[in-house]
Amino acid sequence: MTTNSPLTGQNTPGYAWSHVRDAPVRVLFPGIRLRPLWQGENGASAQVVELDPGACWQGVDVHDPGPEEVFVVSGVFNDGERDYPAGSFLHAPAGSSHVPQTATGCTLFVFYPEG
Repeated sequence: MTTNSPLTGQNTPGYAWSHVRDAPVRVLFPGIRLRPLWQGENGASAQVVELDPGACWQGVDVHDPGPEEVFVVSGVFNDGERDYPAGSFLHAPAGSSHVPQTATGCTLFVFYPEG
């Protein structure tokens, strides 16, 4: 089936793209880096978080004011309770918490739909 509708995608207001290699690097803790990819007007954001082998979040990561959504791109992520291999998706509701860490190293795509 063919369609005569033009593609609107990148011509739509608000359409945005970025590449992780161009994102600035911010060190959160030793061995944990954040690369911001996108920031929405309502506070929503998307980023890549890289954890080196043996890295551990300092303190507890509390999800406030909204939820956190995590996709494990590579490696094995641990939330302080269990391991999540590459390909895993986690939804952490607002008010929940965990202690991000990894024994092997990992790369995460993290999305905050409410900031």
